[in-house]
Amino acid sequence: MKTGYAGNYLYLPKCFEREISAYLYCYSWCMHILHTATQGPKSTNYLKQQEKMSVCTSSKLFVIAVVGVLIIMFAFYFGNLCNWTSALAYKKQRHSSGSLSYKSSLPTQHRLPGPCTCPDGSTILKDHIPQDQYEELMQRRAKEFQQYKARTNSILSKLLFALPNSPLQYPIQGVIVRPLTATAIPGLRLHAEEGNSYKVLLTVSNGVLTTETPTAEATVQGSGETKLTIESSTLLVLNDLLAKVSYTSTIYHINTGDLVTFQFENYEAVFPITIQQPHVPVLYDMGTDISSQVTIVTKTFLRYKQLRVLLDSIRKFYSNIKVIIADDSLEPESITGENIQHYIMPPAQGWFAGRNLAVSQVTTKYFLWVDDDFLFFEKTKIEKLVEVMEAVPELDMVGGSVQGNQNKLHFSILYEEGDENEGGCLYRKSDGKFHSLPSYPQCHLASGVVNFFLARTDAMQRVRFDPKLQRVAHSEFFMDGLGSLMVASCGDVTIDHQPKTDKNSNPTYHKFRNPGRNDAEFKLQLHFFKNYLKCIRYG
Repeated sequence: MKTGYAGNYLYLPKCFEREISAYLYCYSWCMHILHTATQGPKSTNYLKQQEKMSVCTSSKLFVIAVVGVLIIMFAFYFGNLCNWTSALAYKKQRHSSGSLSYKSSLPTQHRLPGPCTCPDGSTILKDHIPQDQYEELMQRRAKEFQQYKARTNSILSKLLFALPNSPLQYPIQGVIVRPLTATAIPGLRLHAEEGNSYKVLLTVSNGVLTTETPTAEATVQGSGETKLTIESSTLLVLNDLLAKVSYTSTIYHINTGDLVTFQFENYEAVFPITIQQPHVPVLYDMGTDISSQVTIVTKTFLRYKQLRVLLDSIRKFYSNIKVIIADDSLEPESITGENIQHYIMPPAQGWFAGRNLAVSQVTTKYFLWVDDDFLFFEKTKIEKLVEVMEAVPELDMVGGSVQGNQNKLHFSILYEEGDENEGGCLYRKSDGKFHSLPSYPQCHLASGVVNFFLARTDAMQRVRFDPKLQRVAHSEFFMDGLGSLMVASCGDVTIDHQPKTDKNSNPTYHKFRNPGRNDAEFKLQLHFFKNYLKCIRYG
């Protein structure tokens, strides 16, 4: 059913047909009575009717008719028979050309993020920047952030809407083309009512459009250009030409996109094309045993007694697995053994520099990170972690638990982008997690895990450990990897911690291990610039 006036059409759902019919019937009946009362013949039947309806003078009948109409209209508008709001989501309007188009109140772009709210107890990072350096540093920070946005933002992030009841058919996602390579655009078609002529326009910005040479029944303008016009008197011929439209990017970029505008009369649709250089696969031969799948990696500094205990415990359970050691001790000692690689670094280069060196030498699909004072025992089952990683290939890392600290398996990172002037707000929440993995209820997704984890080698190499952080640094790696690394924690795989005794204590080690105020201040200043943060809270 449709109703309207002066060329405006309102399409109503079927559940309103009964109310409309009742309204029309009531209105017709009232107007009939009114007409009969004022102009009908003075017959006997009429006089009898007049006697029965003596109260219905012409003015009263008019009031009755109006009241009846109002009652029906209120029931019509406020009834719960169906969702009236969705029925009025759009209306067609006729333009002077006689064609139809849709008016939409939808937003045309994403709202820019406003300032973020720092959680209670947060550290305001700008307060830790020396005043004499602040202005110059802010300029460098803003410039670097704009370059970061240029690298990471894409035209494909533009907000697009599909308006209702359009005659245009087009792909909404999945059109991926190689740079500088002609590729057919699938699914283009026009579904229009019968007419004398049909004309469509396609427009792009980062490439050109082509179709095949038309027959006598059609004309094509702009083939090989950014705007392609196809016109035909036959819908079949037009759709045949649309099916053969190809897109070729005119810029070389390994990962970008373009937006195609598709128009017919006053209808318009926009859909994305992804321009992407295909990746060459990098695969790891898993082999047949754990030694060909996993390398154990550690970093040591002035703790050779603990390191040798760790190595002995590894060999008790995994006799052939390769172990890589990065060592920046002040006076290096020799560590030898079968399948042990010992890399000597310049003295006191730090925690993350050693991790980078060790991971760079891994040739297996996975590596297991352990601290040099850990201890393998019966519950240290690397195979269980490999099983989870293989079953959920989207994972980049899965952590275990450390004996005595089973309540500290994982943490979550809550990050709000904030505006461009101040930066974002970050909250590292201890013991935070999301939900369990399917088929592995003992494992939970999280933002970060403890220092005992199995990781996908190539994923860790992409994020990298920041060598500027020399002393206490762990959460910072997961902050850098937030949004890039898929992390889980499985508490049923455990490693032990060697007990601290006077025999294995080293005063020089503790001097380097415990950061001073300068190290803490440097870390806050690094977060302010590198991570573009306004504030940070560790909870």
